[in-house]
Amino acid sequence: MRTLVYKQTHSDDPDDSGQWGVYDCMRSVRAWDYEAVIGVGGLGELATKWDIACKLTWVGIGPRKLEVQGMVGPLVTFDHFWYKGANGPESRQEAPRLAELMYEGGARTVMNFTDEVQAEVDAIVGKYMTADPSSARQVESVLVSKSCVRSTHF
Repeated sequence: MRTLVYKQTHSDDPDDSGQWGVYDCMRSVRAWDYEAVIGVGGLGELATKWDIACKLTWVGIGPRKLEVQGMVGPLVTFDHFWYKGANGPESRQEAPRLAELMYEGGARTVMNFTDEVQAEVDAIVGKYMTADPSSARQVESVLVSKSCVRSTHF
């Protein structure tokens, strides 16, 4: 399955309902061609502040993209969505080769993997294939929350 893996610097995007892009984070990356997304916490000061550093934070499978005026990338919901944020497992324990690529290789976003890393990515995606779907709230509520919170969110 074509999977995007990226390092997060903060929580809240995707939000608790499984909408990715509520703060327009990862902007045009959300429009890329993928079938699943894995979010892992980064190593920096913000990821540490949000308590997501080096954690597997979320997995979305089966993206549904909605173009929203005023946003650089689409708003994305998923057929299957699993979110743990700060309570997620350590990514080095869950997928050591993927963690090495993301943390020691300095990658921010990755979609092409060695066979060994692809096997770990596939295992993560397979583990969460039965997660509940993300809920699609009204787009207007996303835009209202984005405009009210974005300037002070980070």
